[in-house]
Amino acid sequence: MSGAHSDALVIFGVTGDLAHKAIFPALYALVKSGALQVPVVGVASPKWTLEQLRARMENSVQQSPGGIDDKDAMRRLDELTSYVSGDYNNLATFAKIKDALRGAQRPAHYLAIPPALFETVINGLKAAGLTENARVIVEKPFGRDLASSRELNAVARAAFPEDAIFRIDHYLGKEAIMNILYLRFANSFLEPIWNRNYVASVQVTLAEDFGVKGRGAFYETAGCLRDVIENHLFQIVALLAMEPPAGQSYGFVQDEKAKVFQAMRPLKPEDMVRGQYVGYRDEPNVAKDSDVETFCALRLYVDSWRWAGVPWYLRSGKCLAQTGTEILVELKAPPQPLFEDSAPTHGRSNYLRFRLSPRSVIALAARIKRTGKEFVGDLRELSLADEHPGEETAYTRLLGNAMAGDGALFTREDAIEAAWAAVDPVLKTYPPVRPYERQSWGPKEADALIAADGGWRNFGPEDGSGA
Repeated sequence: MSGAHSDALVIFGVTGDLAHKAIFPALYALVKSGALQVPVVGVASPKWTLEQLRARMENSVQQSPGGIDDKDAMRRLDELTSYVSGDYNNLATFAKIKDALRGAQRPAHYLAIPPALFETVINGLKAAGLTENARVIVEKPFGRDLASSRELNAVARAAFPEDAIFRIDHYLGKEAIMNILYLRFANSFLEPIWNRNYVASVQVTLAEDFGVKGRGAFYETAGCLRDVIENHLFQIVALLAMEPPAGQSYGFVQDEKAKVFQAMRPLKPEDMVRGQYVGYRDEPNVAKDSDVETFCALRLYVDSWRWAGVPWYLRSGKCLAQTGTEILVELKAPPQPLFEDSAPTHGRSNYLRFRLSPRSVIALAARIKRTGKEFVGDLRELSLADEHPGEETAYTRLLGNAMAGDGALFTREDAIEAAWAAVDPVLKTYPPVRPYERQSWGPKEADALIAADGGWRNFGPEDGSGA
C-alpha cells in the first residue's frame, strides 16, 4: 500500500502540548487546502468530551499565525474529528479506536507520545488488527543512543514494514532545509568545487537566545547533543555532504543520506565542547549539580572520497547572543596569492553562506577591488534573500506527505542507527560542561576547537553583510 493515501488519521497524545502547538494548526491547514478529508481520531488518557477536544483545537488554531481565517474549514475539521479516551495498556482502548475508524482500511497512526510508550501502543495496535495496510508516524527522539534506537526500530518493524514507518524530524519539513537539496542538485556551478579540493571547512550553527522555557525536566534527560545536534544538524550535514542520488525517487535520496552517516568518523571527547548557561541549575526541575549541556560544539569528519580531511564544525545552544540557523562553507584560498590582501592570513577566503532562519539568505562572498590605484580589496557578499510569506508549515507538509506515503522528508532506520553510532562514544565518555554567560556565544573552549580554521562566524539578527 506504499502509494495509497491513508483513509484515516489516528493521533495518540491528542491532548498534549505538541498537538496544541503544531498538529492542530497543521490539520486545519490541510483541511483548508482540501488535502485532508478523512476521519481524524484523537486518542489520549484524559476523560475529555468531544466538545472539550474541539474547543482545544479551535484555541490552538486561533493562536497560530493567521488564526481562524476560514470558519468553514474549522467546522469541517470539527466534523471529521472524534475522540477516544482510554488507557494505552488496556486492549479495550484499541477496540474503541477500531470502532471510531468506521471501517477505514488504511489508517495512519501518529504517535505524538513519549518514546517509552511506543512499544505499548504499537503492540496494542497489532493486537487489535490495526497495523495491516497502515502507517505509523513517530516523533523524535528516535532513542537516546545506538542501543535504544535499535530497540525502537525493532519494535516498529515487528508491526510495520519499513516503508510504512515515518519518523518525523520537523526540521526536514522546513522550506529552507528543502532548498539545500534543491540548490545543490538543480544547479551545475557548485559541483566542481563541492569537495575536499576546494572546501576548507564547513560550519553549522543553530542558536537560540532563550533558555529551556520550563522544560528543565525534559532537558535533564536529553541535553543539546541529543536534542538538536544528532538529529537536526546531522540532517543538514547529510544534505550538504551526500552524493547525487541515482534518481528522483525518495529512496535514492535516503540511500545517499545514509551513506553520509555511515562515513562519519566516530567522535572522540577531544572533538567536543559542552557548555551550560549560567543560571540553568536554577531552572525548575533541574538538578543543582546538573552536568547536562545546554551548548554543544563538535568537530566532525565525513570519511568519504569527496570530504576526506575536511572538518565540519557544528554548534548549538540556548541563551546565546542571537536566534538563527546558518551554514558557512569556507573555500580554500587561491593557490598563489597574487595580491597581498587575498592571502589566507588576511581573514576569510571566499565562502558560501546559507542563512536558514529567521529569514532565508543565500550568499557568496568574493573579494572586490577598492576604487583607486592600489590592488587592495574587501570581502563582499552577493546575496539573495528568499522569503515565503504564508508558506506551508513543516508539520503541514510532513503530515500531508506521510498520509500520501511520500517518505522523502523522513528518516530511515539505517540512517538513524548510523548517526547514533557516530555520537555513541561521546555519550559514554565526555568532557565536563563549561559555564558560559547568557547572551554570549558559548564557552571560550568552543572558540579553541575551531581556531585553526578561522573561528566561528557569529551573526546578527538581520546580518547580510558577511565577513
